Amino acid sequence: MLSQQQVPGAVENILRDFVAATAPSLDEISPVVAEAGAALAEFVLTGGKRLRPLFVHAGWQCAATGPEATATEALALRVGGAIELIQACALVHDDILDRSDTRRGRPTVHRRFSALHRDQRWTGDSAHHGASVAILLGDLALAWADDLVHGLAPTATNTEDETAPTPLPPAAGTLWARMRTEVLGGQLLDITNEASADETVDAAYRVMKYKTAAYTVARPLQIGAALGGGSAALSESLWRIGSDLGLAFQLRDDLLGVFGDPEQTGKPSGDDLVTGKRTVLVAQALADSDAPTADTLRGLLGRPLSADELVTARGILIDSGALTSVEGQIDAHLQTALGEIDALATSVGAREDLTALAYRIAHRQK
Repeated sequence: MLSQQQVPGAVENILRDFVAATAPSLDEISPVVAEAGAALAEFVLTGGKRLRPLFVHAGWQCAATGPEATATEALALRVGGAIELIQACALVHDDILDRSDTRRGRPTVHRRFSALHRDQRWTGDSAHHGASVAILLGDLALAWADDLVHGLAPTATNTEDETAPTPLPPAAGTLWARMRTEVLGGQLLDITNEASADETVDAAYRVMKYKTAAYTVARPLQIGAALGGGSAALSESLWRIGSDLGLAFQLRDDLLGVFGDPEQTGKPSGDDLVTGKRTVLVAQALADSDAPTADTLRGLLGRPLSADELVTARGILIDSGALTSVEGQIDAHLQTALGEIDALATSVGAREDLTALAYRIAHRQK
């Protein structure tokens, strides 16, 4: 059984083998397609916390017993790699929707291809070209995810003599399908909330539940448990644990999106305000401020901010009590999850590893 520290490296190897094996099919189409595929591969393989594979493995660890554990662990790692490809799809598309310039300290995929268009002096609009390429690459990442999770694509070490990859158990396949729908539905809710200026805390929580909590923690835990042959009762417990931890993760992300260090987060400070995200942090500040202050905050959302304006926005978030409230919500979700973890009917090691992950995502700095 791999340790938490070994899981990211194992998943990285799976992803490297996968993109290396798929490269020839892109080369056959065109050098242009191969170049775009290489850019996607670079995006997948550089950076990222690999949290979702860690939660798949943690869920598997809660369930796996007996001599078949080694084989199902390999399957759990493969699924973890596939979820990283869904994450790549989500991030590439999310950066287009948010008009973000940087990701992990580098130009976003759509900005990269906009720059290529300008440098090559091609016809048409550079920004539109960049967004178009990024949309297609996000779609390709989603297709790759399904190929990898179902074992339908080759790996770099495959030979004709090798046996077919282990298929997903039906329970895991059902959870996988629901997870894909949930993350896309959550993204749709997110952009609708921004467009309609829905400022309620309840609306922000609904987005978090499906866009982040389900596919970052809850579903990976459940899928891992299904791969290990876990019971329905275990799956239900992991859903509750994952939902609380996923909400804590996103609430922390909301704080980092406004108050985080760009050197740590890889994105400009205050980026969530610039994109106009109706996060719980913002919704709480609007609800708890007087009318003139709330109007001032609204006027600072969804547009570029000067340094002084960013200071003003942060001041409102602090003075309204929203920052303190969100920190309290993070701790409440964490404590609820920790109580559920302590009650899990699994090994001491599985509980300890899941507890360590819980603290890690609730108190992260990037």
